[in-house]
Amino acid sequence: MHIDKLLNSVNQQAKSNINNITLSVPGSWEQGRTLYGGISASLVYEAMREVVDSEKVMRSLSTNFIGPIEADTEFNIIVEVLREGKNVNQVVGKVVQDNKVALMSQASFGIARGSKVNISDPLQHKMDSPRKPDFMPHIPKVTPKFLENFDLAQTKGGWPFTGKKDSDIHGWMRFKEQPCDFSDAHLIALIDIWPPTVLQMLSWPAMASTMSWNLEFIHPHQKISGSDWFAYQAHTRQAADGYAHTEANIWDKHGTLVAISRQVVAVFA
Repeated sequence: MHIDKLLNSVNQQAKSNINNITLSVPGSWEQGRTLYGGISASLVYEAMREVVDSEKVMRSLSTNFIGPIEADTEFNIIVEVLREGKNVNQVVGKVVQDNKVALMSQASFGIARGSKVNISDPLQHKMDSPRKPDFMPHIPKVTPKFLENFDLAQTKGGWPFTGKKDSDIHGWMRFKEQPCDFSDAHLIALIDIWPPTVLQMLSWPAMASTMSWNLEFIHPHQKISGSDWFAYQAHTRQAADGYAHTEANIWDKHGTLVAISRQVVAVFA
């Protein structure tokens, strides 16, 4: 199912019942025994977006992946506005399936204000735009199903479980099927597609699971097309005791930083 159909379902339901939305996501978005985390967080964000004035944009999104979300099975997205201020709204959204909380997100939405502080990020990725996708080939029962919804072109790093010494991942990403109107919800779904940085260092298959994901959006965003490639560079800040802390920067096609992503990943190896 195209991501736009899922987002439209959230939007339509929000018009009649803005705080409690019922949804089911097909198995084409599976990641092992749960739904792909990016699509889950994206749908919760879209539900939270509906309770906030349009002039306030998402500044940060903190998501905890608490338990698996089963594909092809209904779940509820429940939204609560914690505080609605003049400049900033604080909103919580959670996924409940089988009476269990599987995901919890808190988002901060802030209005643009005049300020004497104006600093541009100087960091550039210095990667050439890709000509075609060249990431992992599809291997039945091995490659996660959700990856079929995206194009990836890797410039640094390796496939999971290939015994690399380096844990960094650099590359490009986009949707395989172009979204009609590219939104922040699409960007959330896109950013999480790369495997955890440390898995390429292992020489054998092992489980890994994101525990928490903190995403910061850098505004204002320039005009973005659904066919555009986004640059991605992720680095491992530290790994020990079965946990890895990673940080990634994301740029649009203009070379403008659009997001900063940080994750805590549990690695069972």
